[in-house]
Amino acid sequence: MAGSNSYTIVEYFGGDDGYRCGYCKSEKGNFSHGMWSHSMTVQDYQDLIDRGWRRSGKYVYKPILKKTCCPQYTIRCHALKFQPSKSHKKILKKMNKFISNGELPTAQEDGESMDSVCEEAGPREPSKVCQSDVKLAAISDVKQEVPNCPAPAEVQKKSVDSTAASSENSQKDSASVSDAGTAAKAPKPGLGADPSRPPCRKAKDLRKERRLQKDQIRQHGAGVLPAKPAHTNQAKTLEEFMSESLDDSSSHRLEVRLVPVNFEDPQFAASYQQSVALYARYQMAIHGDDPSECSESEFRRFLCDSPLEAEYSPDGPEMGYGSFHQQYWLDGRIVAVGVIDILPACVSSVYLYYHPDFTSLSLGSYSALREIAFTRQLQKQATNLCYYYLGFYIHSCPKMRYKGQYRPADLLCPETYAWVSIERCVPLLDSSRYARLNQDPNAGDARAVEDVGRALVLHRRTVMPYAVYSRKRKGPSDEAEVQQYAGLVGQNCAERILLYRS
Repeated sequence: MAGSNSYTIVEYFGGDDGYRCGYCKSEKGNFSHGMWSHSMTVQDYQDLIDRGWRRSGKYVYKPILKKTCCPQYTIRCHALKFQPSKSHKKILKKMNKFISNGELPTAQEDGESMDSVCEEAGPREPSKVCQSDVKLAAISDVKQEVPNCPAPAEVQKKSVDSTAASSENSQKDSASVSDAGTAAKAPKPGLGADPSRPPCRKAKDLRKERRLQKDQIRQHGAGVLPAKPAHTNQAKTLEEFMSESLDDSSSHRLEVRLVPVNFEDPQFAASYQQSVALYARYQMAIHGDDPSECSESEFRRFLCDSPLEAEYSPDGPEMGYGSFHQQYWLDGRIVAVGVIDILPACVSSVYLYYHPDFTSLSLGSYSALREIAFTRQLQKQATNLCYYYLGFYIHSCPKMRYKGQYRPADLLCPETYAWVSIERCVPLLDSSRYARLNQDPNAGDARAVEDVGRALVLHRRTVMPYAVYSRKRKGPSDEAEVQQYAGLVGQNCAERILLYRS
């Protein structure tokens, strides 16, 4: 991507210690591998979340699904194919009614709000890193031990190509699996619907059409030309539902502003204190946090400190890639903020917080629908950006299954890292908390580690392959730890990301 001269620099932590689970509240049942990311390119993060990683501030973690109490599967929605369900339409109409007439519902009627759980995923700060070694906005002043270490620009190009190929293959695999499933369930002759006959329609629609035809006949007899038949079955788009019944005479004014997470940005800086106060109010009212748990420093660490480097590309979205706050302004004040990352292939939802007085408007679900519509808008500028990532889907926690309602959706197989439609995953997860979602017994990890010696490390401000570093290293071998790290990030990322070595 244009404008990126930086490497991703991480410090890896193991996953031996258990932490508090934000879902079932188990004190030591949550297990995950973690990395402290000092800087990260958007392409590297895209590739990492496609291997089950997720960030909380600058801490990037990957749940150990076979070991953790509440297995968390990465979930994505096909934004371009999304059609709002009956419950989604109800939420959109509820918001439109409030804006138009000023009527605030008395109670929230839908399920879980669309927000992440602020959980104790692991260490909050790096324990051993030397800050002077990694505070590098660009890596141009870092020496390279061997001439064949790839330049960042070359690495980015290879990465974009591989992501596009991977996405294409994933879509082909998904299509072939879907076709196979359809073929397996095709009705035998004499059973099921007759393809030669018109599809079944609702009696209500048939009655409406007959009335329309009678009116046309009467009008035709009176010398009036018959009107064209109405398309009664044509579904409204998500965008049409959002703009319905909104005009200048509305009781309220709702404005959605996208601001980069950057203190040098005037809009972000001007609204910062208002955002901090809203976050604290939300955490205390909705999650029952103590004031000390939602301080300004905690807000900044969790929702403002992002490792992602802002990047721009001629064929990318106008606002570029990176971390953003999508602010919902109602009558001149912020009532909700959706924290998102804009990446090469997706919009990734990070967190949502909102004013407790507006809980009945289902702002969590409403913001998810807005973010899906936003993804569709971005795709017109960046053709590869067509997915909406909702974070983790937790089937073993019933109240967290709501993310599966944004369809069509896929879950990420924890063993092959292939995307599998959620309809095929649910029966497996009904039987077991942990499941290999890809049922092809011959499938494997396409980016499995082939040569850990090619993994890049940063040692004493010098970039070098691990094979070179291991020959220089004094003391006990760290090959097992580096091998584990490389296996979790995959061969491609291991050859691009700089693993800090003291």
